Amino acid sequence: MSSHAQRVSRRALGGAAVAGAAAAALGAAGSGTAQAQEQAGERPFRAAAPARSGPRPNILFILGDDLGWADLSSYGSPDIRTPHLDRLARQGVRFTDAYSGSATCSPTRFSLYTGRFPGRTKGGLAEPIADKSVGLEPTHPTLASLLRDSGYATGLIGKWHCGYLPDYSPTRSGWDEFFGNFGGALEYYSKLGLGGEYDLYEGDAEYKDLRYYTRILTERASEYVSRDHDRPWLLNLNFTTPHWPWIADGDTEESAEIVRRIKAGDRSALWHQDGGSLAKYKEMVEDLDRSVGEVLQALKRSGQERNTLVFFASDNGGERFSYNWPLSGNKGSLQEGGIRVPALLRWPARIDGGQVSDLPVFTPDWTATLLELAGARPHPAYPLDGTSLAGHLLRGTDVPERDLFWRVRGERALRRGDWKYYRGKTGRDQLFHLSEDVREQADRAPYEKERLAELRAAWEAVNAGLLPYPA
Repeated sequence: MSSHAQRVSRRALGGAAVAGAAAAALGAAGSGTAQAQEQAGERPFRAAAPARSGPRPNILFILGDDLGWADLSSYGSPDIRTPHLDRLARQGVRFTDAYSGSATCSPTRFSLYTGRFPGRTKGGLAEPIADKSVGLEPTHPTLASLLRDSGYATGLIGKWHCGYLPDYSPTRSGWDEFFGNFGGALEYYSKLGLGGEYDLYEGDAEYKDLRYYTRILTERASEYVSRDHDRPWLLNLNFTTPHWPWIADGDTEESAEIVRRIKAGDRSALWHQDGGSLAKYKEMVEDLDRSVGEVLQALKRSGQERNTLVFFASDNGGERFSYNWPLSGNKGSLQEGGIRVPALLRWPARIDGGQVSDLPVFTPDWTATLLELAGARPHPAYPLDGTSLAGHLLRGTDVPERDLFWRVRGERALRRGDWKYYRGKTGRDQLFHLSEDVREQADRAPYEKERLAELRAAWEAVNAGLLPYPA
């Protein structure tokens, strides 16, 4: 994070409070999470001792789309079963206090690809991108371009949502290969986007495949990780699941009805506000879990599993049918339910499994971390807003004191240690002590006026360096 934003209380990983805090937050949902942690043998994170060394890792960075913080069974979902992602959690580190870089799809992706606040770039001001007027400028260094320049092969499979052709594309921003969709949503069979455009591409050319989209992405990703690579690689695997429309594999009649409405000019058809259900959402999340499992199995068969860093998260908080308890808010909001996400990290060669961490982290931190692990340097003209966790994960060093900052139209938030400053659309400043009140119901602002003023000033100092929203 940039230096002017760095005044916070120290928060290091470890200690018995880590597992206890996670259990308390999730246990409030009545999901038996504390018992599940004990049965799974989770322990507070500790770097491997002595620190292990080895070659630079392959990186498989997987995003779900609008997946809620507690939609995985390892995070407390009472109904959804996610055995493959739960296994990934057992084999690595499960983060309880991980956040997205923003509250909607494309700004979070900007924060991941650039390692910077979305508000540092014009394209990041769109929440989310909905037309061809803005995108991720090809001249801006990205995670992919920096890794490519340091010797990595780079690929992106799935949802891009950082601009449209002809000006913006993954292949213009550092990825050697791209297969996926440019827009924020598409119908899973026809591949029609919000405006009725066909939206499945290989590179910058249309690619025709009318099968269920999640199946196609799973096949492509499995093929990529199975290759006999002659150098380390980065694969961004961006599923659209479980983003609306609420269509599971086999729902061809529902698909046909949505396609009919799109072709008739109904620009709201993909929102599918008259469809979906808890049962359908469960089906989609469990399909995402199976799909991730297939890709991980292909990685294992390839012999590259041990030295591949696998990261899984959601791009923002959950939507209509997500299970976010005990968090308040959902996608689009800077309340916890809109930005706190499940996050799992596995790297067998360097990091022990069966661990849990309550370290507050957010999307730009992972950019900084991956660059350091890969031996790549940020571009000096584009300083990162994230903090590398590499030293902590590998050697147990303390994470520097810092604030986590968010801004969306009409809302602001900043987390410092266990305290969160929040102003929603009411315009009222609020202060929450998250370790005691993760649901953000007990406003401490009237009793902590000095702390509130400090956190508000810290938010405003960062905001002063960002681009203003267009009128």
